[in-house]
Parts: sequence; structure tokens; C-alpha cells
Amino acid sequence: MPLSAAARTRPGSDRPRGTAGEKGGGASHKTPRLGDFHVPPRLLGLCALAVPIGAIAALAAVGLMKMIALSTNLFFFGTLSVADSEPSGTSSPWLILTMPVLGGLLVGLMARYGSEKIRGHGMPETLEAILVGGSKVKPRVAVLKPTSAAISIGSGGPFGAEGPIIMTGGAIGSLIAQFLRITTDERKTLLVAGSAAGMAATFNAPLASIVLAVELLLFEWRPRSFVPVCVAAVVATLVRGPLLGTGPLFPGAHVPERLALPAYGLCIVAGAAAGLLAVAVTSLVYVSEDLFARLPFHWMWWPAIGGLIIGLGGLVEPRALGIGYDVISELLTGHATVGLIIGILLVKSLIWGLSLGSGTSGGVLAPVFMIGAALGAAEGLVFPHVSPGFWAVVSLAGVLGGAMRSPLTGIVFCLELTHEVNALIPMVIAASTAYLVSVVLLKRSVLTEKLARRGLHLSREYSVDPLEVHLVRQFETPTTVTFRATQTAGEAAALLRDAHAVADEDGVLAQRLYPVFTSDRDLCGVVTRSDLVYTAPDDPRPLAGIVRKPVTAHPDETLRTIAYRMAAESVTRVLVLTREEKPQVEGVLSLRHLLEARRIDLHEEHHSERFLRLPSRRRSPADTPPVVPTA
Repeated sequence: MPLSAAARTRPGSDRPRGTAGEKGGGASHKTPRLGDFHVPPRLLGLCALAVPIGAIAALAAVGLMKMIALSTNLFFFGTLSVADSEPSGTSSPWLILTMPVLGGLLVGLMARYGSEKIRGHGMPETLEAILVGGSKVKPRVAVLKPTSAAISIGSGGPFGAEGPIIMTGGAIGSLIAQFLRITTDERKTLLVAGSAAGMAATFNAPLASIVLAVELLLFEWRPRSFVPVCVAAVVATLVRGPLLGTGPLFPGAHVPERLALPAYGLCIVAGAAAGLLAVAVTSLVYVSEDLFARLPFHWMWWPAIGGLIIGLGGLVEPRALGIGYDVISELLTGHATVGLIIGILLVKSLIWGLSLGSGTSGGVLAPVFMIGAALGAAEGLVFPHVSPGFWAVVSLAGVLGGAMRSPLTGIVFCLELTHEVNALIPMVIAASTAYLVSVVLLKRSVLTEKLARRGLHLSREYSVDPLEVHLVRQFETPTTVTFRATQTAGEAAALLRDAHAVADEDGVLAQRLYPVFTSDRDLCGVVTRSDLVYTAPDDPRPLAGIVRKPVTAHPDETLRTIAYRMAAESVTRVLVLTREEKPQVEGVLSLRHLLEARRIDLHEEHHSERFLRLPSRRRSPADTPPVVPTA
């Protein structure tokens, strides 16, 4: 059949009209106005929910700290008290050796018969719940995780409370969200809000908790998640104030306002050393995990073996046991002895890395604080004196940024822990250098390696989706082929066969989605090439009887919007309509166009080119050397 059997049209004043309010896939598509951010109406509701989540998470954080103190007093002093105490306060070497084993045994039993999710330091489990668990946490985890952490730390475990409280706060947010009819993304927001609130209450560090949520937990930068997280963190900090105080956790470094220029250069050295230490302790954790995995008995017993390692280390340096905030304070204020510095740097690193690989319950931040501060204190023995504890503060930021692969979190965390604003630039230098060393030498961080071992891949690199910066009008192709509703299916199929016979791959066959118009030039639907390819040439059915409602797009919509629409409607092509009162068919957009936008982004990332060159001086005849005749 000749091509005249189909109407060939191009965009212009005489293009066919679409039906007003044409629906794609049977459902209308309301496109939000383009702007820097999309703010859903439910955002205020999420913020309102973040208030009680923040308050409850703060109370849970305070409760965890009291439970740790209670466990410490029970294990090492035999008293029922929630007064602050440290395992090193006992005078019995026998207790130092055996209590970590008993605590590890109890944690193993709780994990075996309660929930395996309480194993580890909490952050990978929280990430896993967000990535593949629909941000749903079981109620038992909200109870067992802080309980197991209190037992593990209270019995001498060299861990922190932040990982467990991040998981516990996240569980609180998730449980509240599970009682509501909300989306998975909204449930994720409330989970992360609870995690950030718990961390803010533990360390009196709301800004660092928010930055950690952005850098590690949210996997997005949107008002719908950022604002509720901020609300929860602020509420948790306000609730914490009357209960635990409002001052910095580790005050007293007293960094001077001006530093000598060589000190900034040494901050680079300190940052590189911090990065190497972060790589070493991260590797130690997972080497330990591999060694425990080879043991010929059930993992329930592994935390008890880890407890034996802790006990042996405690005999060498008792102050390496427990959270050790008092030790961190001494290191950051320059009051630690050389013996304590070396003991913490070696013993704490070893027992923390080896025991955490056993699968016991405990966090990573407090140990990283102590190890980083000990490294800086050791450097302070040989580096030029700046102020008491200066190098400890700088190295703490470095090890934190290198171990967590979250340099902004490391910097802000140190600022809020010490309130040493004068150390900001040294912290930035050290944390950034350590981050660089860590990402170059190690593929995964201490927070993400466990996810990779469970078969999950987590990319920590975030960028703007290239489909978000391109509009439909930039890639659509004109609808060069259309059909009349009165034409038969056989006639349309014959047209495709003729085009195939002459290899018209750039014309009729390339379009694949064909608008069908009434005699009044109104759009009544579309047919696809797959609708017609198996149709008999004598099929008498009019096209009006076999058309389908098109999935539509508008020229000013982003390709990302259309990609989601294609996914929702299970199509690979959409019809582009103008936004006029009587919409007109402007073109077709296909999956190939989305890939073309991706290809442009790939080209911009990998193709190197130069546009400017320095002008070169033209040689004058005087500059030309004389020609010397040869024999």
C-alpha cells in the first residue's frame, strides 16, 4: 500500500488535535510546576509526626545510657545503680577477664533466640532496612537491640552506644510509621528521623546527626525528608537538655585563634595518618569477621569468644574497656599519660576490631573517637605544640571522616563534641585528607562492607539525575505517520509490510507508535506496531475499534518524569501533546530518547577536550637560524 494511505504530518499549525484532557493509560497525569524542589502537601504531616518520634527517641537514648550504667554496676560492682561508672574502676582482674565473656554469651543467646538483627553495630542493619526492607523494623528489635547493647557495653565491651541507638531510634520511627497508611519513602523518612533523633540526644549533636542522615541514611536531598529529620533532631536535643545537659561532651581543648602556617601542613600529615589508621581498623573488623566465620560451631558462641579477647585486652589496659568518655576527654584536653596513649591506640584498636567481628552488639563511633584522639595525642608527642589536645582533636576528625567515609559528618561532629570553632580549618584539612586516603585504598567503609557481604551494593556517590535536567521538547521526534479512525486494521498492517519490504527503518517503522484521528481531526487513540504486525491484510476491523488510550507527555516535562510514567504504565513510548486548550499531537518520545540523555551525561563525564590555548609567539626572520651549507 502506498504511503498516501496514511496521513503524514509534521509539527506545525495544521497538526492534528488531541482530545482535551487526554488520559494516558486510563489515568490523568498532573505535572507539578517545575522548580528547584518538589514539596508534597503531606510534608507538614511528616513534620508533625517527627515531633513525638524525636521526643521518644531522646528518651530511648537517655534510657540506653542508664541501662549501660546499670549493667556496668551489676557486672563489675554487684550493685543496682544507674550512676556513671567504668569497668576499669574494679580492682579485680578476674572480673575484667570473665565479665566480657559472660556479656558476650548473653548477647549470643539473645541474638539466637530473640532476633539475629541485633548482631553487629547497628548501622548496616539500619541501612539494610532502608534499602531492601521497606524501612520496616520489627517491634522486638526496638527492645532487644538497646538491651543487648547495654549488656555488651556494660560487661566491658569497647563499643559505643550510638550504633544501637541509631537502630533503636530508627525502629521507633518505623514502628510509628507502620501504624499509618503512608508510602515506603515516607516511612523511610520517619525511620531516619528517629535515628537522627537518637544520635542527637546521645551526643548533644543535632547538626552532625542531620548531616549523617543526609550523607549516609537518606539517599536523597529533598525537603520531604530533610525537614522532618531536622524537626526530630531538634526536638530530641531539647528533650535531652534537662536530662543530660546542654554543654559539649568533650570541652576544654582551647585551640588558639591563630595557628602558625606549618601547623596547617602538619594537619595534612595528621589526616593521612588518620586515613591509614581508619583503613587498618576497618580491615581488622572484617578480617576478624572472616576468621570467626571459619569456626566450626554456631555463631551464637562467637560473641563469648570476642568477650574473651576483650577481657585479655582489659588485663593489659583496663581503661580500653567500655565506652570510655572519660578517656576521650583526657586525650582531647592533653591530660593523658604516654602509657595511656599508647595503650589505647594499640589495645583499643585490637580488641574493638577483633570483638566487633564476632557479631556482638555495639557501636563504632565512640571507639573511633577514642582511637582517633589517641593517634592525635601520640602525634602531639612529636609535633610542634599548638595547644593541649589540639592534635587529638584534629586526628579525631580525621579518623572519623576516614572510617565512616562521611567527612562532613566528621567535621561537624567534632565541632559539636568540643565546641572548638578555632579548630575548624584544621579539622577540614585532616578529615578531607583522611577521606581521600580511605576512598583510594579501601572500596568499602566499616559501615557498608557488611552490606556488600550480604549481596547488596550501596553507592555513596550522589549526583543529579541527567534525566532531570533535560525536557521532553529536546528529544521528541515528530509524528510523521498517522492513521484515520475509519481505516481498517488490514490497511494499516499492509502499510507496515510495504515499509518493511523497502527497508524504511527511518520512517514508518521507526515511529512504532501511531496516532489515530477521527474525521474531525481529534485524537481517538493510538496503535502500536506490535498491534498491527500480526494483523491479516484483509482484517476489516476499523482502527477505531482497536485503538488504546495513549500514555501522554508534555513538551515542558522532564525526562525523569516521563521515565517514571513509562515504568508505571509499562510502556516504552509516549505521545507528546501540547498544553493548549485543545491539545495537539507534537511528537513521540521513546525509551531510546531517555538512553540518549544518559549517553550525553556519559560523554560529559568521560570525554576530555580543550577549548582555549595560550597564544604562541610567531617567529620573525631574525629568529630563524641561518642555514649552514654542508659539504
